[in-house]
Amino acid sequence: MTAQTPPAPPFRDPRLPFAKRIDDLLVRLTLDEKVSFLHQFAPAVERLGIAAFRTGQEALHGVAWMGPATVFPQAVGLGASWNTDLVRRVGEAVSKEVRAMRARDDRVGLNVWAPTVNLLRHPLWGRNEEGYSEDPKLTSAIATAYTRGLRGDHPVYWRTAPVLKHWLAHNNETDRATSSSSVRPRVLHEYDLRAFRETVEAGAVAGVMPAYNLVNGRPNHVSPYLREQLRTWTEEELLVCSDAGAPSNLVDHEHYFATHEEATAAALLAGVDSFTDHGTDSSQIIARVDGALARGLLTEKDIDTAVRRHLSVRFRLGEFDPHDDPHAGTAEFDTPAHRALAQEAAEQAVVLLKNDGDLLPLAPDARIAVVGLLADECKLDWYSGTLIHRCTPLEGLYERFGAERVEFAEGVDRVRLRLADGAFLHVPPAPAAADEARGAAGALDPALLAGRTDLPPLTTDATGTEFALADWGEGVLTLRAPDGRYLSVAEDGFVRAAADQPGGWVVQETFRLEPHENGHLLRHLGTGCHVSVAADGVKVAAENASILELVIVERGTDAVARVAAAADAVLVVAGNDPHINGRETEDRTTLALPPHQERLLRAARAANPHTVLVLVSSYPYAVDVAWLPAVLWTAHAGQAAGTALARVLAGDVSPAGRLPQTWYASDADLPGLLDYDVLGARQTYLYFEGTPLFPFGHGLSYASFCYADLATEVAEGTLRVSFTVANTGDVRADEVAQLYTRAAEPSVVRPRRELLAHRRLTLAPGERTLLTFEVPLSAFEFWDVARGGRRREPGPYDLLAGASSTDIRLRTTVVLDGEPTAPRPVTSASGLEPADFDEQSGVAIVDRTRTAGDAVTPADGGTGQLIYRNSDFGTGTTEVTVGVAGRGTLELSLDGAPPLAVLTLDEPTRDAYTYTSLTAPLTADGVHDLHLELHGPLRLAHVGFSG
Repeated sequence: MTAQTPPAPPFRDPRLPFAKRIDDLLVRLTLDEKVSFLHQFAPAVERLGIAAFRTGQEALHGVAWMGPATVFPQAVGLGASWNTDLVRRVGEAVSKEVRAMRARDDRVGLNVWAPTVNLLRHPLWGRNEEGYSEDPKLTSAIATAYTRGLRGDHPVYWRTAPVLKHWLAHNNETDRATSSSSVRPRVLHEYDLRAFRETVEAGAVAGVMPAYNLVNGRPNHVSPYLREQLRTWTEEELLVCSDAGAPSNLVDHEHYFATHEEATAAALLAGVDSFTDHGTDSSQIIARVDGALARGLLTEKDIDTAVRRHLSVRFRLGEFDPHDDPHAGTAEFDTPAHRALAQEAAEQAVVLLKNDGDLLPLAPDARIAVVGLLADECKLDWYSGTLIHRCTPLEGLYERFGAERVEFAEGVDRVRLRLADGAFLHVPPAPAAADEARGAAGALDPALLAGRTDLPPLTTDATGTEFALADWGEGVLTLRAPDGRYLSVAEDGFVRAAADQPGGWVVQETFRLEPHENGHLLRHLGTGCHVSVAADGVKVAAENASILELVIVERGTDAVARVAAAADAVLVVAGNDPHINGRETEDRTTLALPPHQERLLRAARAANPHTVLVLVSSYPYAVDVAWLPAVLWTAHAGQAAGTALARVLAGDVSPAGRLPQTWYASDADLPGLLDYDVLGARQTYLYFEGTPLFPFGHGLSYASFCYADLATEVAEGTLRVSFTVANTGDVRADEVAQLYTRAAEPSVVRPRRELLAHRRLTLAPGERTLLTFEVPLSAFEFWDVARGGRRREPGPYDLLAGASSTDIRLRTTVVLDGEPTAPRPVTSASGLEPADFDEQSGVAIVDRTRTAGDAVTPADGGTGQLIYRNSDFGTGTTEVTVGVAGRGTLELSLDGAPPLAVLTLDEPTRDAYTYTSLTAPLTADGVHDLHLELHGPLRLAHVGFSG
């Protein structure tokens, strides 16, 4: 240092703790500068040498939206691996690619929005592909592994800063910005919060993102659980980033607040620190915060709290210590190791669902027919990066078995579209310059290619173009030109063969044929308009729709039957396109395989009994598998999907993926999409009482395994469980050993079985290994609504070890001590919290106030019933007092007898949050089941009893 060089300010001193450095920097920032940090795109502060910063880099299964990157299997596929070590290594690879891409493009952010830990409660959820499992234990184990990989191992500096999505109880796209998930306390604490909590407590999480929906009547972006739960789980400063547009939803769609200033202030006070709204334009959020400050809704101290969390992440990422940041020079991108890891992950994601006889693995000299809409596809989803490498199932089989032994039939209908005047729709050839542009565009996400206007629109001619028509179900079609380009609609409204794949936030490549007179109208689903032939080309328009005749050149079923008949084995590759019929913004309507694909499957099976169904999908299906000898499932498995699948089919790799969620036999087994009461509705493997198509944890192998020597020991708050697993087969293979428990004599409804631990291991033929699990006794607790906290019930607990939740090989029972069940003390000063019911019918939990607390109300404004078991009225009570709002009647009875008290609120209160007290005589003593019946739009906030 010279006399002319001023000393570095304390916030630049790496010898000081981050907290002191942040204190120093906060003092140096002006209020306007601090407010500007609250938007997703925080500007630079040049006078202090602080660079611009953005929260949010999508990295769910590889770096997304930033061009080419290594593409790993979808999250549900990583969940199917049941392999935490693998997933940690995937997270590590993704974070290294984030750093490498950041070095050459400062638009790439280090605050990564991944993983998604929402539980896969309902298989019709459009975003099923983004989660890991329906089970909170498995979800948190996989999520913890991924975040540890994303964070890195350095004790001080993080490679990337992971943010968990989406807080909380978010599992529907239908009305996602306005629907409320009614979540009883037991489900909240035992299920939805648990996946987040165990991941946060593991120590590699930088923050969370609230979901669009409401929980118990209150938007997640003003959730009191952020303060009451999330921030109590760790001493780290957690950054809460809003979902895109959600701050505005609080007023514009949810109408929860009257003004954006109130909404923004409420969200910030609840714990939202970074506002993702209006894209890169921060002016509106800044204006709202300034308005809230001017109205006294916020103070500068409130702003400092949020900015501190923002800066905490930036310091941990090494931004202010570039010379000490061990990750600054990371350049690992598309390395041989990353490519090998993508293949390993794809192999481990394959689940063998059924394998009767000796059809799989395929014989080395087999003649193979490969058919189906997914047979020669390597599909991307909304959160994929752009493929640098790709291998479809067909390409993988060519590579493994030789092209001369593999026959292919896609199974699409080959069609021409004829107008009333006899002319056909025609794809004109692309100019050479456009083809060159298309090649250059390969560095971009394929979804971006749909908007191209440098290609000529469709025209008409005497012979027309033969299109490949794919029916994805529910009448949704895609049309593909012979050169592989999909028909798409750009902003100018013209129809062109322009897209490499369907994609984009609004998919512009899907159509629907609608019968009309003696032909069809072709509706474009992205715009809702019909196709119209005009003098300047084919376009979509609100009027003058053209009537088209569908001329079938070849049926897909005919082509499938032809190649199937000549093969030794047939592989029908079916499933979904991740941008169609089930994706973000769109839930599925059925578990059934799309009818066209079902027809292809049946045509193949009729032509050749040696037919294998290979499902490549983002979610489960309900398929009649009784007549099929073999069935496999894999999620869309990224760039190495085809190689991995071919190696499994050939027996080079023994499949060992396991289902991370229940596969139900039919739609009739499913609860309502918006019913979040997994306990009351008997949802997921934890409570489902029916017979699934395939159970949670299921997956077969080419080897066989023997379980033995189960032993247990309880000591110092831990249950030690050990058993041996031996490979009794003749091939090297992985096994996934699973340990479950169930309370043998529960006093309340408990899971039929619940995952305690698991381990994926590799065993050579004849090899045996001893597995030991250390299970904390807290794993046997449940949320006791009678006491408002967790409790371990004393008594016997079954321990079940095996290969799935139903394939149990070993079992024993341990007797654990705990706190005995006690009656609910309803006459205490705190009274009865209405949401702490044991059973309910027709009731929704709603917000008691806009900031905290729960109330209950009939779900449809009609009648709702609540039961509180073993309510202790002590030596006697003579009066009941309730806090209610709205209007209606409340009836109280004991043990199902006629009502003992009826309280009626005749005049509606001023609003839903204005409560009044009603009192009635009630004589009761001893222990009884208390029944409450609510009639009308009545909100019940509290019940108290006095003697």
